[in-house]
Amino acid sequence: MSPLFESALISAMLASTIRGTTPILLAALGEAYVERAGLLNLGIEGMMVAGAFSSFVVALNLNNLLCGFLTAAVVGLALGLLFGFLTITLRANQIVVGLGLTIFAHSMSSFLHRVIFGNQFPILFGAGGTHEIPLVSQIPVLGQALFNQHGLVYLTFLMVPLMHAGMYKTRFGLRIRAVGESPWAADAAGVSVDRIRYRAILLGGLMAGLGGAFLALGDLAFFVPDISMGRGYIAIVVVMLGKWNPLKVCCGALLFGMAMALTSTLQVTGIKISPDFILMTPYLVVIVTLLLFARSTNLPSSLCIPYERGQKGQ
Repeated sequence: MSPLFESALISAMLASTIRGTTPILLAALGEAYVERAGLLNLGIEGMMVAGAFSSFVVALNLNNLLCGFLTAAVVGLALGLLFGFLTITLRANQIVVGLGLTIFAHSMSSFLHRVIFGNQFPILFGAGGTHEIPLVSQIPVLGQALFNQHGLVYLTFLMVPLMHAGMYKTRFGLRIRAVGESPWAADAAGVSVDRIRYRAILLGGLMAGLGGAFLALGDLAFFVPDISMGRGYIAIVVVMLGKWNPLKVCCGALLFGMAMALTSTLQVTGIKISPDFILMTPYLVVIVTLLLFARSTNLPSSLCIPYERGQKGQ
């Protein structure tokens, strides 16, 4: 293997890692706030699929990518609001609601896709464009991989330190953490538990929708019903392994993004390994990581526990 080919392969793998990390990281950053507030959103997978489908349909019909991303954000907010109403206001079981939301979003997106497009899978030409940053994009090997990406990629990684500061340096972040650990104490201090949890789930829905939109508009330029391929569930794993710290969550998302990039790299290099084994590599990484680190994860005290005034520690 020539040095030139090796450099090109490394650059391509890094670029693929960054793209593969972006939808997981978007969803995981929002989910970190959601779980810190005491909610477990297993509907994140469905929110990503709904965001991908809605963004693709709108962008395809209006020939406007920005409208597609905005639509995904609105759909994510709507599904987040639905999840919040059922779990916060009606105090329904969060796990049941989350799984039901995922099944609903998957089924509805698949049904609408068949109604609108039949058996066709149209391609949105112009999607997936990149924005090259001058000068730094000329750095050997790393330049094109890191600084010639989609605009949402840059925004996503910029949000990591901002959301870390928001979690640990702002009043809102303090209230998020208080509501997730001791909602009755936060309530006694004058903090509206329901309001904070609603804000958290709306943020989580918004970012999950954008994560799905990136898959359809920023990476693949088309939509298929199983477009997320479990990325929503991987985002939940990343959040827990990162202990709800946005900086650590970013590191975990990069790990899984690299595992996904590895699937295409192994195929390009011509290594004689079963394609089925290569495709399941990211999910093997999930299982191994859980086995290694799951025991050291301390969940927020009030995670999955509905809060009702006057019932401390229910």
